[in-house]
Amino acid sequence: MTSETKTALVGSEEVTTTRIKPGRLMSIDLLRGLTIGFMILVNNNGSRAAYAELQHSAWNGFTATDLVFPTFLFLVGVSTVFSTASRLARGDSKQSLFLHTLRRAVILFLLGLLVNSFPHFHWVTLRFYGVLPRIAICYFVVATLYLINPKWKNKLVLAIALLIGYWALMRFVPVPGYGTPGRDVPLLDPDRNIVAWLDRHIFAASHLYERTRDPEGLLSTLPALATTLIGLLTGMWLRTQRALAEKVRGIAIAGASCVVLGWLWNFSFPINKKLWTSSFVLFAVGWSLLLLALSIWMFDGEAEGKTKAVKRSRWFTPLLVFGTNAITAYVFSELLAGGIGSIHVRPGLNLQHWLANGILSAVPDPAFASLLYSLGFVLVCWLPTYWLFRRKIFIKI
Repeated sequence: MTSETKTALVGSEEVTTTRIKPGRLMSIDLLRGLTIGFMILVNNNGSRAAYAELQHSAWNGFTATDLVFPTFLFLVGVSTVFSTASRLARGDSKQSLFLHTLRRAVILFLLGLLVNSFPHFHWVTLRFYGVLPRIAICYFVVATLYLINPKWKNKLVLAIALLIGYWALMRFVPVPGYGTPGRDVPLLDPDRNIVAWLDRHIFAASHLYERTRDPEGLLSTLPALATTLIGLLTGMWLRTQRALAEKVRGIAIAGASCVVLGWLWNFSFPINKKLWTSSFVLFAVGWSLLLLALSIWMFDGEAEGKTKAVKRSRWFTPLLVFGTNAITAYVFSELLAGGIGSIHVRPGLNLQHWLANGILSAVPDPAFASLLYSLGFVLVCWLPTYWLFRRKIFIKI
């Protein structure tokens, strides 16, 4: 922990709480804050009666909730470019940066194990996959590749290869014991696919989030790397000498193109967040690009000048609070959820359900009652993060 103004997100460069440093885009911090806030919201629904858009798709399909995690990974890629360029400009060696990257990735992975295990810590049910472990892997691989070679063309080729290769793997490689997808078993069958099969052969069912499969499984990390690489390419585009308006236009065009391509690919390779299909990567990252373009236009646009952009951003300070201490806010929310879920008011009724039922007794609409619980949970997580923000304490991994 430090009292200096530092960032909490992997790969981010230094920020201030009130002003934008030269070359710094406040829009990235604000979009990250929106992503974290929404992530905490949808991860802590008061009940299963939550509005459909506040829940993940059951299988194939797409909801607003499905956009959260890919947007975070996308922003990890964007931030990696700014962070690496900033540290190299200060004179850090590539070797020291690699060791720094490795340390961060290991800490993130271990935090993931903590979050997955809290508060019981039973080895037999320990989940090794998860949100933070996937972020750790994607960050480490992408940041290392950027350190080795900062050129953009090989990153683009790799991203395309990962998307096409994953499609070919899911479409044509026979699943042992079941057969070829699309011929012997339905394409993207929930349990009879190569991703689920491999996860079951690596870990016992008790280690998998859904027992027969895991939404952050091993093979589906490959297309998740493509998501992060596209973020890296976006960060490289933002670091060019072009006018900001041209950059925003390029990001918006790329975003719209990805949305269309992902939608078209969906007809033969369905959009599926739990398998992180290639169509899902393009569709989700397209929306992430469009959100980033909008955020830059609103808060860093040159047309109205920086002063107006900064003044407008003050209205969005709640997002900046989450955005500048993103990992801290997320970890706190997960530990809090695990804590209240383990406290029992009486046998068979934990504190989380007791609170949700209390709201439901006053609000007859189950979906709205669930939303009120979620908003209250976000507020509880925001308050200590705001305390850190006000004191310019930014927990650095």
